[in-house]
Amino acid sequence: MGKAQKYVLLGDATYPLQDWILKPYQEDENLTQRQLQFNYRLKRAHSVIENAFLRLKARWQILLKCDDCSLELLPTLVLACCILHNVCEAHDNPFNEEWLEGTEPTELPKPCQPAPAAMEDTRAEQVRELMCQYFESCGEG
Repeated sequence: MGKAQKYVLLGDATYPLQDWILKPYQEDENLTQRQLQFNYRLKRAHSVIENAFLRLKARWQILLKCDDCSLELLPTLVLACCILHNVCEAHDNPFNEEWLEGTEPTELPKPCQPAPAAMEDTRAEQVRELMCQYFESCGEG
């Protein structure tokens, strides 16, 4: 993109725009084609992430019962499952689609109302604009 960027998390409209949280442009009739393309790409990326977590929980069903373990253990447990998943993939132990039958996508609790504009970081709009330009330069996809 011509400018070094930090990592960002993907959020939806309820989260405040920050230079580390990308969220879509507010849907209305005034969005440009470029902004609509940005929103589309963000939604696609979000669905890939949801699918990845769904598959991780299906392979390692202990992640479905994380309310049984302490919060201090949780990051280590998730990391261990990610590492084991990668080891399985590297050794041709593929994901079994049947595992998904016992796993339902879960909606995590999130704010009901959009974050107030006062919580948004004005510098974050520059990051979103850079990403918007980058997606435009990449073409369809």
